[in-house]
Amino acid sequence: MESTGAYGSWPSPIDAALAASRDGRPEYVGAVGDELWWTEPRPSQAGRRALIRRSADGTTAELPAPWNARSRVIEYGGRPWAGTERAEGGPLIVFVHFDDQRLYAYAPDGPSAPWPLTPVSAIGGGLRWADPRLHPGRGTAGEVWCVLEEFTGDGPTDLRRVLAAVPLDGSAAGDRSAVRELSDGRHRFVTAPEVSPDGRRAAWIAWDHPRMPWDGTEVMLADIGEDDTFHDARRFVGGPEESVPQIRWTTGGQLLFASDRSGWWNLYRADPRSGDVTGLCPREEEFAGPLWKIGLNWFHPLDNGLIAALHGKGSTTLGILDPETGDLVDIAGPWTEWAETLAVQGSRVIGIAASPHSAYEIVELDTATGHTRIIGAPHEDAVDPSYYPVPLVRTFAGPGGREIHAQVYPPHSPDRTGPDDELPPYVVWAHGGPTGHAALVLDLEIAYFTSRGIGVAEVNYGGSTGYGRSYRNRLREQWGVVDVEDCAAVAGALAAEGIADPRRLAVRGGSAGGWTTAASLTGTDVYACGTIIYPILDLTGWGTDETHDFESQYLESLVGPLAEVPDRYRERSPISRTDGLTTPFLLLQGEDDPICPPVQCERFLAAIEGRGIPHAYITYPGEGHGFRRAETMISALEAELSLYAQTFGVERTDVPRLELRK
Repeated sequence: MESTGAYGSWPSPIDAALAASRDGRPEYVGAVGDELWWTEPRPSQAGRRALIRRSADGTTAELPAPWNARSRVIEYGGRPWAGTERAEGGPLIVFVHFDDQRLYAYAPDGPSAPWPLTPVSAIGGGLRWADPRLHPGRGTAGEVWCVLEEFTGDGPTDLRRVLAAVPLDGSAAGDRSAVRELSDGRHRFVTAPEVSPDGRRAAWIAWDHPRMPWDGTEVMLADIGEDDTFHDARRFVGGPEESVPQIRWTTGGQLLFASDRSGWWNLYRADPRSGDVTGLCPREEEFAGPLWKIGLNWFHPLDNGLIAALHGKGSTTLGILDPETGDLVDIAGPWTEWAETLAVQGSRVIGIAASPHSAYEIVELDTATGHTRIIGAPHEDAVDPSYYPVPLVRTFAGPGGREIHAQVYPPHSPDRTGPDDELPPYVVWAHGGPTGHAALVLDLEIAYFTSRGIGVAEVNYGGSTGYGRSYRNRLREQWGVVDVEDCAAVAGALAAEGIADPRRLAVRGGSAGGWTTAASLTGTDVYACGTIIYPILDLTGWGTDETHDFESQYLESLVGPLAEVPDRYRERSPISRTDGLTTPFLLLQGEDDPICPPVQCERFLAAIEGRGIPHAYITYPGEGHGFRRAETMISALEAELSLYAQTFGVERTDVPRLELRK
């Protein structure tokens, strides 16, 4: 039986420890013979990524601690492992170990522990590797073809990236000169080479500053000589205003690629000899997404000529595409979001999917029968699922009548309801990126709040992916304007509709979402408080030398060229608008964050010193950009709840009281 309780005061079995234990998702699934491998988060083990092996009989095992399969290339990383079957039997796995960023080889059925393939460099951030591909190579040992990121100095942008071949015999473990460079370094960013079925051609994706990969990329094509060197590298498709985030060869030697040349990331097929390009399934849907990590994939050809493809508008599903007819058949199932990774084993397609009622799990589709099943990382309800929120997919009207997409999660509990004369508080969530997307999936951090009587609205503001290029481009030179307006419009609509208490609205976000939160608190009077997580707060500093190379010129499109509009950088920065800040806030920051460093927070706090604004600043040693350790996530969630409880006038004794200083 339901009982009445003030919104925000409800008891809940979803505590911060449970939410932290379920944070993260499996990634980078791949087939090695009749086995499957992927990575999984381990929040309770200092946030490492475990490498998981699923044998043909369904049993699973993992490469134990301290091994941590995670790359730091472009800081966001990329696919950290690859595998093949050994001639003597069993798999051979190559992976990047996060702690030293070296490539290691590992024969799980062999007698030895993983052994290094690459050296350590003392220059800057050293040598880093991503998206390895095992290649027969010269001689009998073979090679690993991958992306090499090499620092040339101590600065965050003192580096180069090339395609490289690492010998599998271990000769490069102490000798950088044993690594062969395959590309000429003409591009600032590259993805790993895709080798044609006949072994005669290699294709890869490349781009340069100031473009980001969702702005414009080039597909490079090169001939492979008898000595496994690349020749006659040339641009094949793509360009400054065309984003190609993935390529893949068919068994017949055609190159499949995703491109947004139509305004949507759709699939195409190109003949490498004639250059002819054919659209395969033109739709106003996305068949790919932003290339935030090296080695993501949204489609995968099958041996029978069909193509497994993730697609959708706002959410994604798995379909099987016949490229000759354009027919696309979607699989049945409850999943509303598929992660950007696919593998194929014969007639079976394997992906990672989630829904509003289940976390990400490994899903297998047998295309011969149409049957699906969960084969790894299965979702388990640690609490009664009646405590999970029930999302409402909404489209709101923003300034000028523009559409704003959002997911609204009202307060929800099976045994509590709010008083008839009270409206619930709501927190607007601004996702990171900002070229990102809030997915429609079960998130126990959201459930942590909704099960206590606090609503959540996830806003896919202008600039978000999933709705076509024109929606993404709304944020061009408008960062800090469109995102702030869209979040405020959703909050205002919820209040106007009588869904949310207009006096108890909050905003929160991390990274670019932290920027939007800070910009909202300093530039609007909509919110009663906010939680700012590893944010950007000073555009001028961040746009010069206070971030990593990958995003070091991102602001050229988000805000405008710094050399031409320096005043805009200053005027939009929250650090320059602290006189508009009057509400309490919580600031959370990793001490080892190379993307949004603590100096931005410290400068912001100095700017409000003596202003009497209630706030708290918590830093976490050992954390970078994105919290991964269970103890960090527990502390952050409980502090956030305490901020809302104090601001919204709710009594809670189940979390430590956050000390707000003035």
